[in-house]
Amino acid sequence: MAITEEATKELTKGDAVAATVEQPLGILTRPTSTKGWKSWLTTVDHKRIGILYGGAALLFFVLGGLEALAMRIQLATPNGTFLSAETYNQVFTMHGVTMIFLVAMPMAAAFANYLIPLQIGARDVAFPRLNALSFWIFLGGGLFLVSSQFIGGWWSNAPDCGWFCYQPNGGVIFSPSRGVDYYAIGLQITGIASLISAVNLIVTCLNMRTRGMSMFRMPVLTWMLLVTQFLLLFAIPVITVGLFLLMFARLFDAQFFNVAAGAEPLLWQHLFWIFGHPEVYILVLPAFGIVSEVIPTFSRKPIFGYSFMVFSGIAIGFMGWGVWAHHMFASGLGPISVAAFSLSTMFIAVPTGVKILNWLATMWGGKLTFNTPMLFAVAVVSMFTIGGLSGVTHAMAAVDTQQTDTYYIVAHFHYVVFGGIINGLFAGFYFWWPKVFGYKLNEKLGKTNFWLMIIGMNLTFGPMHILGLQGMSRRYYTYSGGYGFELWNMVVSIGAFTIALGVLTFIINIFYSKRKAAELPPVGPDPWDSRSLEWMISSPPPDHNFDEPIDVHGLDEFWHRKYGYDDDGKVIAFATAAEVAQTGDRTDVHLPSPSYWPIVVATGLPIIGYGLIYSLWLCVVGGLFVVTGLFGWAQEPADDPNAVHDDHDEPGDDGDDAQGASALEQSSTEEMSVDG
Repeated sequence: MAITEEATKELTKGDAVAATVEQPLGILTRPTSTKGWKSWLTTVDHKRIGILYGGAALLFFVLGGLEALAMRIQLATPNGTFLSAETYNQVFTMHGVTMIFLVAMPMAAAFANYLIPLQIGARDVAFPRLNALSFWIFLGGGLFLVSSQFIGGWWSNAPDCGWFCYQPNGGVIFSPSRGVDYYAIGLQITGIASLISAVNLIVTCLNMRTRGMSMFRMPVLTWMLLVTQFLLLFAIPVITVGLFLLMFARLFDAQFFNVAAGAEPLLWQHLFWIFGHPEVYILVLPAFGIVSEVIPTFSRKPIFGYSFMVFSGIAIGFMGWGVWAHHMFASGLGPISVAAFSLSTMFIAVPTGVKILNWLATMWGGKLTFNTPMLFAVAVVSMFTIGGLSGVTHAMAAVDTQQTDTYYIVAHFHYVVFGGIINGLFAGFYFWWPKVFGYKLNEKLGKTNFWLMIIGMNLTFGPMHILGLQGMSRRYYTYSGGYGFELWNMVVSIGAFTIALGVLTFIINIFYSKRKAAELPPVGPDPWDSRSLEWMISSPPPDHNFDEPIDVHGLDEFWHRKYGYDDDGKVIAFATAAEVAQTGDRTDVHLPSPSYWPIVVATGLPIIGYGLIYSLWLCVVGGLFVVTGLFGWAQEPADDPNAVHDDHDEPGDDGDDAQGASALEQSSTEEMSVDG
């Protein structure tokens, strides 16, 4: 890294400043430790934040799964008494809210935070402290939502209006408890986290790419994550408007959804689904990106039709804004609106079909190896196809009107969400686990995990198609015997517990593989013979990611450094991954300093939420946390003047002060960004 003359002068000036400062800076001093549990509270490293997102999402996944099991115990037999009607409404609402907002979205954020900088050759995201803030706000909002299940009594204050919270069902008259207040405020908090993260990752993709990494040399996963961030950027404000209206209607007696006051409850449905259908693609596009990395690796072929894969993802993101009202065909929109949204719903299946065909073409003629990541990836292709086809049938308004409140819709939705999203995320877990932690998950346990989940999924959601066609309504907490629902409901419940066994196997695999890792040889930088840049560095990656900026000359840069073609066009290997990969031994790279101010700012938001529900004085306390945190953040030095760093190339320079550190950071950023 070349240091400019101006930066050198600043460093020299910094030496003089550092020599005169001997006292600590007190509360404004940044933490410097990168070890121990406290370092996780102050970290701004995108890799650690990705792990924090993933760990929190997995815990919420277990919680959402337990809620699903409680519902299936209730519905396994007619006239069930395991849950009361009130508790069942809260459980199925929290199951949906948890799985959508606290599992699938943050899990995608985990992959985005960890992998985007690595795949584009950057040392970090564009705004590391904002990245930390996004995680802590998400965690605070998630815990705020979950706390509704316990504050004020066991399952007495949780939301009970469904994850969609239709009005006036979510109003004070029909939901008099505090649950919907938690829903409205908690989702606003998590929405702030999503917006911050989206802006950060968009800027990272556009401005932080390494030399030669043009937009159309980025991996498909990075492209799908980038499209997802743009969807979040425009979709979150829409649901935020709806949540504001709902919050003011409940807490301050506003009349936004009161028919007697001349308002229109359908306003909520429009706002929710204008957000809600792009939300489906916010969830599924990251899984599509993961599959697009896994299948080429285990097919030993490049992705078929790279440009088509990228543009189909962009098309899905664009067209996703024009199909929201197919969720409202039963609401009386009128024939013209229904016809328009029916057509758009049919058309959006085209780019999705392009992806499926390209995945099949990638596997066709490849040297397939069915390791656990590949099994989950193939499951995405097959299971999402089933969910997609059952979804397209609802483009026909007559069919949709008959099926919209039946278990057929539940079946379709879960084939998309579980078959497409959860299977895709598990493919990503097994694929990138050795990169993140330095050891592979056990393959036998992994395949057991896969088969339990795939069998359990089809046992659970397949029969729901039959139940729906037989007329079983969704959202009912019980049913009477004699309608033919008994057999299939028992099968569904058995399937749900089979999925739970699969998830339990995954958790066991984590601990078992960790314990066995010390007995196994290191996995090396590239255990799967992969194609993209994250496999070009050690496993796990060093704090600074890359020793030197990588010059990218084409798509799949890492693969082309290992392989070439002979005169007959056959692939030949001319270097091993270890020979090509960077060592990660460099120690003189300046990195963003840790900070505890993001967690201080984030702590204030749930306190404000509790204040809005219980006492406005708590809002003052929460506001003080936010204001104090932002003030401390603004006054925080760029670096600790008493710290000693050796973070640049030129011998004899010490960038110890704030100005020197800033100069180095600017120099490092310029070096890692796109050239011209």
